[in-house]
Amino acid sequence: MFCFYLWLDFNIEFLFMKTRILVAFLALSSLISGLSCSNKPKTSRKPVAQIEIVNAGKKLVYGSDIVIKITVKLKDGNLENSELYIDNKLVASSNQLEFTHTLQKYDEVGTHTVKVISKKTDGTEGNNFKDFEIVSDIIPEKYSIEVVKAHPHNTTFFTEGLEIKNGFLYESTGENGKSALYKLNLTTGKVLQSYKLENKYFGEGITILNDKIYQLTYKTQKGFIYDLKNMAVIDSFKFESTEGWGMTNDGKNLIMSDGTNTLTYLDPQSLKPVRKLQVSDNKGIVNSINELEYSDGYIYANVWTQNYLIKIDTSSGKVVQQIDLSKVFDLLPGPKDKIDVLNGIAIDPVTKKMYVTGKYYSSLFEIKPIKTE
Repeated sequence: MFCFYLWLDFNIEFLFMKTRILVAFLALSSLISGLSCSNKPKTSRKPVAQIEIVNAGKKLVYGSDIVIKITVKLKDGNLENSELYIDNKLVASSNQLEFTHTLQKYDEVGTHTVKVISKKTDGTEGNNFKDFEIVSDIIPEKYSIEVVKAHPHNTTFFTEGLEIKNGFLYESTGENGKSALYKLNLTTGKVLQSYKLENKYFGEGITILNDKIYQLTYKTQKGFIYDLKNMAVIDSFKFESTEGWGMTNDGKNLIMSDGTNTLTYLDPQSLKPVRKLQVSDNKGIVNSINELEYSDGYIYANVWTQNYLIKIDTSSGKVVQQIDLSKVFDLLPGPKDKIDVLNGIAIDPVTKKMYVTGKYYSSLFEIKPIKTE
């Protein structure tokens, strides 16, 4: 019995000793962990810049002063500076947590992006974005048309682009498997030359510059260049826009639309963008700009699915006229369900006569705009 108590006493003592060792170990681990955490640098929080367009409560009109207020909030650290960009162009910077910048008499219509990059003294950066929209300061003049004459037009042509050169009509047609480029007799509609695109391409707008025909395609981001004399393909090019719609030129640059409110000017040599022009009327941006025709400082454009043309001032992007083409639709013979939307504008550079048509239309109409207001 004595041995049993001796054995029990020994084991209890051993158990207490193990417990003391475990407690000491846990205490030491906790101390080391605490020291480790206290020496670990805290993650620096990004600065947050709040952007307020102070006068955004009212419509922002071409020529308005745009007041932008920036407020930077910090969780820790100190601000080094904030940079203010408009459409990726640096316009102001400040080392204050709050500052205001005014864009005086802002003269670019369309949607514009404010970007603020704030940087702390430890190098941590934060950024924020906000858009604002500028509308035109003029109401477009309203025009109707007089239909001067109707010429035959091929009812199988899904018209995407028109151009007149040396008295001939050039037409681009769309739809995969049916897309082509045609040279036509203007008054009879007779095909004089043609080039059919591969089935994978959907033909779009065309323009003629320096004895070359430039043609866009719809969704392949590819354009073709033809020799004007024999309509042979001499080159191709890639463009940045997701889609190709209409095309024209101002004698210096190619100009293309992509279904948005933005017209892109391309250098005819490099085929790279050199200018972006947004289009707006007094109500807001004008989307779905389609076929284009340049004449005397203005661009005439179809608006997809609409029965009117718009006339755009190329110096500002403002719509200065809206030309109602309803009379054209009314003059088309036969069932209207066999035709598609208006599309196609051509102005003879010599006579200044204007022509319009549409997809599957039986006529090419010579028209004369007439002011109604």
